[in-house]
Amino acid sequence: MRNVHGRRAPADGQETPAADDAADSPDDASPPPGKGVPPRSGGPAAGLGPAGHEAAPDSRATTAPRPPETRTRERPATYRDVFAVRAYRHLFLANVLSMTGDQLSKVALAVLVYTTTRSATLAAATFAVTFLPWVVGGPLLSSYADLLPRRRVLVGCDLARAVLVGALAIPHMPVPALIGILFLATLFSPPFSSARAAMMPDLLEGDRYVVANGLDALVRQLAQVTGFLVGGAAVLLITVRGALLADVATFLISALLILRGVPDLPAASTQKVRFNALRDTVAGVRIVFGDKVLRAYVALFWLASAFGYAYEGIAAPFAQALHGGPATVGMLLAAGPLGLALGAFLLARWVSPERRMRLIVPFAMLSMIALIPVVAVRSTGVVLVLIFLAGLGSGFSAPLNALFVRAVPAEFRGRAFGVAQAGVQALQGAAMLGAGLVVDRAGVGAGTVVGWCGIVGTVVVAGAAVLLWPRDDFHRGR
Repeated sequence: MRNVHGRRAPADGQETPAADDAADSPDDASPPPGKGVPPRSGGPAAGLGPAGHEAAPDSRATTAPRPPETRTRERPATYRDVFAVRAYRHLFLANVLSMTGDQLSKVALAVLVYTTTRSATLAAATFAVTFLPWVVGGPLLSSYADLLPRRRVLVGCDLARAVLVGALAIPHMPVPALIGILFLATLFSPPFSSARAAMMPDLLEGDRYVVANGLDALVRQLAQVTGFLVGGAAVLLITVRGALLADVATFLISALLILRGVPDLPAASTQKVRFNALRDTVAGVRIVFGDKVLRAYVALFWLASAFGYAYEGIAAPFAQALHGGPATVGMLLAAGPLGLALGAFLLARWVSPERRMRLIVPFAMLSMIALIPVVAVRSTGVVLVLIFLAGLGSGFSAPLNALFVRAVPAEFRGRAFGVAQAGVQALQGAAMLGAGLVVDRAGVGAGTVVGWCGIVGTVVVAGAAVLLWPRDDFHRGR
């Protein structure tokens, strides 16, 4: 059963996810009707589509409720409010460990492949292959985040990735085999991320959920910064294999933390029919694209992410063009995540909910415009500042992610998140690979390619904002 807040009630004897919380704050009270306010996801109106029609109760549902609305405070929730939830504390630390290890191993593999082959295309492919599993496994495997208990999905994915990443440390592994195993290991990321994202609204109520999303984005980027900066040094100090074994350890510790601190709640989906990969994938696609608000969310996120992060795929040749080495590769890869961490922090912690809504589109535009001067700049310091500013603008993704997940009924969150992530990973991977091909085949400088990504991205993101972004009072921050 679900309680009045749309959360699944725990079985007898189980710990309530938010058992450490104080009573729900008045933020969760719904505003009066008639103000252009969408209904709260998962509440009494969770079964209603955009036009007020009742959605189908099974996986054939094609509409999603509008984003939830709450009465806002004069200030957002605090980090103390967020960390008061024991389950979130364990989930948070587990995520930090695995993310840090991931970024460290990415740098190690990218440097290894480029120094071995001297091919910008293969170096880009090493990064791009981590996005491809989201296209293949995102919509399909993310269904398990709804159909199975989510803690079981999280632990199983961690253990599988520990085994596969450990295989990458085998000596004298050919480059094609490295890329293939990396693909298989990354295939377990979609169900893990989907299960975690789908679980978050059940652990945190009201503005605490939005602040937690901002905190997760901040820490995710800081973990990337740490992993990228340490990655170059790790190749010299503990070798590539040492970095990969460190990643294995992070997955094992993450699984242990989740087992000890995250409640084992029943599966969210109530469908009685047998799991069917195609049918359940189609259900996720319909949830996302059957609603114009969700379409606007994913379009803005997909386009800005694709053009904004293409430079990661050519970081090695870009560093070489700037007369740098592995350390410069790490700095280029760290500058964007560091900016995103600050942007997510500012939007989540220091901006009111209304103003946060008004800043989503301007921040998305900043993430594109800041890259344009890279066309003409050849100074490493200036390039790092520009990439940092682009990352700052990318902080819009934190509140946008919270809007998206809470707009989807709980039993479809995993699939909808998988579809959204599949699209962004596909576009990012294609953009990175395309940037590498342009550098290799057309002989265009890496800096020029990055600058043109900013130019084209500015036009495309502006067009998406004008044509698709909702114009109701809620999305205007009124």
